[in-house]
Amino acid sequence: MSFVRRLLWLTPVLGAATAAVLLSGNSGISAPATAPKTELKTAVGLPISRVALFSSGVGYFARSGDVDGNVRVDLTFPERDINDLLKSMTLEDFGDGQVSAVSYDSREPIDRTLASFAINLNNNPTLGQILTQARGEQVEVVLQQNVVGQPGTISGKIVGLETHKSTSDKGATTDSEVLNLWCADGMRAVKLSDVQRLRFVNPTIEAEVRRALEVLSLNHDQQKKAVSLHFTGQGRRKVQVGYVVENPIWKTSYRLVLDKDGKEVPKVQGWAIVENPTDEDWNGVEMSLISGRPISFKMDLYNPLYVNRPTVEPELFASLRPPTYAGDLKKFAKAIDPMAAMMDGLSAPKPTAAAEPMEEKRALSGMRGRSGASRGDEEELLRDEAKRQLNLDAVQSAATAAKLGDNFSYNINKAVDLARQKSALLPIIAGEIEAKRVSIYNASVQAKHPLLGLRLKNTTGVHLMQGPITVFEGATYAGDTRVLDIQPKEERLVSYAIDLGTEVNPVVTTPNERITSVKIDKGIVTTNTRIRFQNTYQIVNRSPMDRTLILEHPNRKNEGFNLVETVKPVEETADLWRFELPVASGKSASLTVTEEDNTLSTIELTNSNDDQIRFFLAQTVLSDAARAKLNQALTIKGKCDQAERELAQVTAEIERITTDQTRLRQNLREVPPTAEAYKRYLKKFDEQETEMDALTERQKSLQTSVHQARVAYETFLSNLTVE
Repeated sequence: MSFVRRLLWLTPVLGAATAAVLLSGNSGISAPATAPKTELKTAVGLPISRVALFSSGVGYFARSGDVDGNVRVDLTFPERDINDLLKSMTLEDFGDGQVSAVSYDSREPIDRTLASFAINLNNNPTLGQILTQARGEQVEVVLQQNVVGQPGTISGKIVGLETHKSTSDKGATTDSEVLNLWCADGMRAVKLSDVQRLRFVNPTIEAEVRRALEVLSLNHDQQKKAVSLHFTGQGRRKVQVGYVVENPIWKTSYRLVLDKDGKEVPKVQGWAIVENPTDEDWNGVEMSLISGRPISFKMDLYNPLYVNRPTVEPELFASLRPPTYAGDLKKFAKAIDPMAAMMDGLSAPKPTAAAEPMEEKRALSGMRGRSGASRGDEEELLRDEAKRQLNLDAVQSAATAAKLGDNFSYNINKAVDLARQKSALLPIIAGEIEAKRVSIYNASVQAKHPLLGLRLKNTTGVHLMQGPITVFEGATYAGDTRVLDIQPKEERLVSYAIDLGTEVNPVVTTPNERITSVKIDKGIVTTNTRIRFQNTYQIVNRSPMDRTLILEHPNRKNEGFNLVETVKPVEETADLWRFELPVASGKSASLTVTEEDNTLSTIELTNSNDDQIRFFLAQTVLSDAARAKLNQALTIKGKCDQAERELAQVTAEIERITTDQTRLRQNLREVPPTAEAYKRYLKKFDEQETEMDALTERQKSLQTSVHQARVAYETFLSNLTVE
């Protein structure tokens, strides 16, 4: 268990170690100026000695070995791992030595590097563009032998380049670049197309061009980066470097064997799938597989980062610009990476005896291959095979399980050998597990049949990480399932096949709504309405075996529904209620699940009509006192309605007379005063005026009565309070 214990006690060491190990550019960080210079020997790269793989996509790798005296250890890493290396690397010298420096290949952007040379080779410059950059430099030019009128070799300083246009015999115009040189005998113009060879006389310029070409050449292979570790100390001692880099997650798969007769305890076998995606073989490494998921991220620490700076013109050529000042940046305490600290010094238990490889017996296939076997013999062999129990005892767990804080670790007991770009299956669990056969029904999964399943209880004593499970009954494949992470002693349902021998018919009844209570408070009626849903599950077991049915029903507690008049569920999840129901072979059963929701609603009586009050009077849950008060309210409302009807009749009569008088006035203007009709119209008009006066008085009286009745009704309702 030293592998795990060192993971914990070395956590505080990480901060000090990280601060001591300064990461630098190409040359690293040298020792203080007062320290004497030490001669470093180059040691062979440190082999991988320990590996801890996480289920979060990273792995901790430790390299260790012996060094002697002052040593520089050179290692190479893929470029994609450099950022993680710089973020998490820890160094240890177990012989009281010191880590003087860590240096690594820099990654200056190539365009910035090329721009730093005297001749800038960025953007694939032409010969003319290169010579333009070298104006004023002394060059030696060798011309082609067929150039007439020019010496074979010309030496001079570059003045510049220009473009000449020339016309061919056919009239075509072409451009040609001409190099102007200042020579000892004066100015010379040389076509670049006539130049066979050109050399810079200045050795500094020659060296700059050569270095720029080397940068271009090295940039072609950026897959590997060199990292040098500088150890200083006395004598032979052990050193170690640890780091966390990206790695494929390790996975688990299980085999579960059930006894057909149910007499033996089910057995489980767990395998870990690990991969070595590196370009280096793992030889004799100590390995731990950790089921936790520490937070891990990437950060660009490798690429040099530059801050854009403004260009400021001298005051001689530009007026002063208004300055701007940035605020003071807050200083944050340096946060130690908890994952890297936890990984520092990780070690595994001492290797023990290796587990023997599993060797399955294929007795049936071997017997079937015998020549001359009769049909009766084959049938007997098939019956024997059906009774056979798959034996997993040949594979023993090669790992020791241990609790590691909030995580769980499987420490492989034997040193692991795994070639580069290879994967392996490692046995980590082997033993018995508690399992009860059940049939699991969920209408949204399979509407007609439940699924054959198990109620697993993790009695292995170790954490079971999520993964697929292949289920065998005896020696026969029964199906596949998948399980999520299970803590020790935790129970979990799994299903692996359809139970064709059991059939379920869900019957859903129409929702029933009923008002259960009515309460009146100051004219506001509050009703409690009960909404009831009822689902009946009719089950038939046609199989030759008794079944224990786990029935899953949607849990709608977050919608306000609660179970009523229903057996208590054996389990309750955030989304489901689970009921357990035994169903004997050849028998039927049923389970009714009733859900109820109570909804409160309020109505203001002063804003409602008579029909609303009569609706409440029709409710059987209304108390006698409330019924009497509501009937009294209807009586008051009836008086108010009678007064309103009388007022409406008087108003209608006034409107009729007003309309008729308009007609009479029109007739009186048209008919002569001496006519008999005129006298008749005038008499009728006089009678209507007398009637209008009486109706107007009656209208005023009724308006007063209606107002008083309405006030009385509203006052009664607003003060009405009764249970």
